[in-house]
Amino acid sequence: MRRAAPPAAEAADAGELETLREALEQMRAGFAALPPAEHQYDQAAIARVLSVVAQRLRDNYPYFHPLYAGQMLKPPHPVARLAYALALSLNPNNHAFDGGRASSMMEKEAVAELARMIGWDTHLGHLCGGGTMANLEALWVAGQLHPGATILASTQAHYTHRRLTALLGLPFEAIPCDRRGRMDVAALARRLAAGGVGTVVATIGTTATGAVDPLAEIVDLRTRYNFRVHADAAYGGYFLLADNLEEETRAAYSRLSGGDVASLVIDPHKHGLQPYGCGCVLFHDPSVGRLYRHDSPYTYYTSADLHLGEIGLECSRPGAAAVALWATQRLLPPVRGGEFATGLAAGRSAALALHARLRRDPRFVVAAPPELDILVWAPRAARVSDASALSRRIFALAAERDLHLALASLPIHLFDTGEMARDRDTMICLRSVLMKPEHREWVDRIWTILDDVTTAAGLIRRQ
Repeated sequence: MRRAAPPAAEAADAGELETLREALEQMRAGFAALPPAEHQYDQAAIARVLSVVAQRLRDNYPYFHPLYAGQMLKPPHPVARLAYALALSLNPNNHAFDGGRASSMMEKEAVAELARMIGWDTHLGHLCGGGTMANLEALWVAGQLHPGATILASTQAHYTHRRLTALLGLPFEAIPCDRRGRMDVAALARRLAAGGVGTVVATIGTTATGAVDPLAEIVDLRTRYNFRVHADAAYGGYFLLADNLEEETRAAYSRLSGGDVASLVIDPHKHGLQPYGCGCVLFHDPSVGRLYRHDSPYTYYTSADLHLGEIGLECSRPGAAAVALWATQRLLPPVRGGEFATGLAAGRSAALALHARLRRDPRFVVAAPPELDILVWAPRAARVSDASALSRRIFALAAERDLHLALASLPIHLFDTGEMARDRDTMICLRSVLMKPEHREWVDRIWTILDDVTTAAGLIRRQ
């Protein structure tokens, strides 16, 4: 039986389509002087294919819904979707002004606004496919400036740092983390004292737990050791706008604004309400642009201005991504106290509220309170291996009730396991990313389902 879409959803879709139609007409009016060159398409055939696509896409988790509280998947804002679709009618390529004149300027403006959000007066940067490509560029520059020097990151840093340094031919070492999943500064200091380090990667929001490395303490170590700091803020960068961070976390963000950080990565397609893929790499010192210098025999003849392709490793890049980001920032400026910042704070409030309920319930063991909007926990059991099995059971039962969580394998020292027998070094735990602003209003519903399925898995709440 076909389930009809809610009337509100149908009205919203109709409104978006009408808005897009009007914008398309306005854009095409700018090319009205061209001679007609209509393309004929078989609309009936297109409709048949789209019908099949729609059916196939139903085989997905409901990433857009508040009951999807698993991985870091956040629906793009309607203005981003519409601006992206509008730009696709031209399909601009932001590698060069020749391929994306208007969209290239919009990219420069959007990236400059991100730099201002961080607090940088000067910068060099551009959009790219995502955090992996952005971090590749930052580490490539680091390697160019300190050839052969070691790159350090925490054990909870994104796994791509190890891959990227291997790709670049740079040595890499992981620094242990404390009980909150942050880089251990004492361990870092010991490694720096041994010498040979070129760059330290500070993770501003780990993908597993949302932990924020103690950037202020890391930067302070530069008074004794000479190294470059790269901030991987792909996930957590936007949270510098939130007004409900704890003091230690706020201290880390406060060191982003000066010249302490040489480069920074932030992903608009995570908390910036953008479609995939939209990442951004920024360098505090624009002079690193000299490292990118190259000649092209065919793409740079129609403009004397600096092309985005001359300050990046990627070549062809979607101008539509830049247009979508520019439009979103025009509607929702990334400033403290604004609507966009309020949405970030709401996600963190939701994570804190759910964590508080889990902490009070003896059926669960929890990690430290979330620094951002990610929390992890596990069912209490006699052994770590038993808890891992129960996590998988609760995950499956929750999905049957339309509550979609995530599973993660994390070191047991991150959890207050009490008398649980530690027969393994890692534990499969449950993880939630409450990154949608509306998650704050859905915490009660999420908890009710989680409570029920935990009981169904065999854990009875004690009064």
